[in-house]
Amino acid sequence: MPTNPYAWLQKSLATIHQADWYRSVKTIHGLPGATVDLEGQEVINFASNDYLGLAGDERLIAAAVAAIQEYGTGSTGSRLLSGHRELHRELERAIAALKQTEDAIVFSSGYLANLGAIASLVGKRDLILSDQYNHSSLKNGAILSGATVIEYPHCDVTQLTNLLIQQRQNYRRCLILTDSVFSMDGDLCPLPTILDLADEFSCMLLVDEAHATGVMGETGAGCVEYFGCTGRELIQIGTLSKALGSLGGYVAGSATLIDFLRNRTPSWIYTTGLSPADTAAALAALKIVQQEPQRRTQLWNNVNYLKQLLKQELPNLKLLPSQSPILCFQLSTATAALQAGQQLKDAGIFAPAIRPPTVPTSRMRISLMATHQAAHIDKLVGVLRDL
Repeated sequence: MPTNPYAWLQKSLATIHQADWYRSVKTIHGLPGATVDLEGQEVINFASNDYLGLAGDERLIAAAVAAIQEYGTGSTGSRLLSGHRELHRELERAIAALKQTEDAIVFSSGYLANLGAIASLVGKRDLILSDQYNHSSLKNGAILSGATVIEYPHCDVTQLTNLLIQQRQNYRRCLILTDSVFSMDGDLCPLPTILDLADEFSCMLLVDEAHATGVMGETGAGCVEYFGCTGRELIQIGTLSKALGSLGGYVAGSATLIDFLRNRTPSWIYTTGLSPADTAAALAALKIVQQEPQRRTQLWNNVNYLKQLLKQELPNLKLLPSQSPILCFQLSTATAALQAGQQLKDAGIFAPAIRPPTVPTSRMRISLMATHQAAHIDKLVGVLRDL
């Protein structure tokens, strides 16, 4: 008798439930912000990547509406066919100006940018050295490329150096992959040292600035600016969906790199262009990032205030090292993380439990926004203290 080829799905789901790894969506009503309506309950929002509070900004909304009225709701095709608008090119020039690179190319998501760029730059004769804690899009882009992939321990430049000494000469090209801000830890990669190693061993370096764009550096250009590496040759990838409050991704770099990607990257060539609304909203956000540095200042004031308060009120809290608006504290099990998340929600705080397999150890992830008020942070620390 033939067996049901889909029967394994139910068994797999049961295993996920048993491990407390099961996930489901939580509905937010209304505009995003420092406080949100979460399934009918008003909560203080420490779960968002909207670091500058722009996703609900009236200027981004107005730009998106105007773009829809002029261009319609969809781009209707790939950029090389019917999907290109002048708005796309304006956004690419604005990204290149912020990053101080020769050019940039915009994708329909940051995930597509990583998948496509990595798979286009290396192949079966090449080597990828990837940080152990890199984002899923970097890891899957590496697999898709067909290159030999070796992970090095998180931010361990000694092990990275040893791998380069042992392996580099065996491959045609080598691509080093790293996040700049690690999204589930909040720490930064040692970018200057990795760049020096890339130069020494003739490697390309791709750095994902998703959680750094708009946040890190004097002008918000990211960790490349923060570490004083602007102008050095590397591949910068990022997203428009976090501090820039829109949707989409980008690659910034040399004009030759960008021209190559336009001609060789399947996730750009064969995908519908970014919608006019998202493109216009991101363009408006970039202008605000440049014109209102006080937003970034307020974000970092909030980060420093929370760190100071936690040190005073909860000195034994197991905080992971962080140099970003992302603060995480560890918990022993996935069950403990889920319980803590529910207790926070009951007290009016929205902060997600992050569990394996997303991360190696369970934790609560707190992300700060420029629009958080001192009272919001006070309440968070008070609830944590009570718990």
